Amino acid sequence: MTELGQTGLNRRSLLRIFAATSIIAAPTMSNAFALLRGAGDVRRIRMYSGRTGETIDTIYWIEGNYIPEALNEITYFMRDWRQDATKDVDPRTVDIAAAAHRLLEVKEPFMLLSGYRTAKTNAMLRSGSRGVARNSLHMKAQAADLRMRSRSVAQVYRAAAACEAGGVGKYSRSNFVHMDCGPIRTWGG
Repeated sequence: MTELGQTGLNRRSLLRIFAATSIIAAPTMSNAFALLRGAGDVRRIRMYSGRTGETIDTIYWIEGNYIPEALNEITYFMRDWRQDATKDVDPRTVDIAAAAHRLLEVKEPFMLLSGYRTAKTNAMLRSGSRGVARNSLHMKAQAADLRMRSRSVAQVYRAAAACEAGGVGKYSRSNFVHMDCGPIRTWGG
């Protein structure tokens, strides 16, 4: 494994420190992620979409700076595929998903079920399900519904909730976890 400078820390150690710090530094995201600025921190997101067949595996933040090109790729990946519409994804939502992924200690990507939704798509989904909010944060590109094959809904839920950085909902029957960058709250747990 590659050593990072003269510190004797390897990348895996740094990622574990990041995961632990993101839990300790709660409840605000700015606190959770600010503690590692300048410490060689790298944030990465790995997802695939069963709907479009697309995958994304990108580093989107390095040492305190978001990478605009990577955020553009994430925005496109998380688009409303039904309407082929995009809205800039709030990077705080990506941060929550990335932190939860690190806590799960897996290489497997998340499966994205839903990212950004237009009002039209949200209304269509709402007409068929009581679980879709009228003013969903999906319509603001501030939410993602995710699952993972190798981890249970309860495990993904606990990892996301441990970040204490937004809303986390457990949908066991539908086999996914909702993560958003809204107020800190949990449901379905």
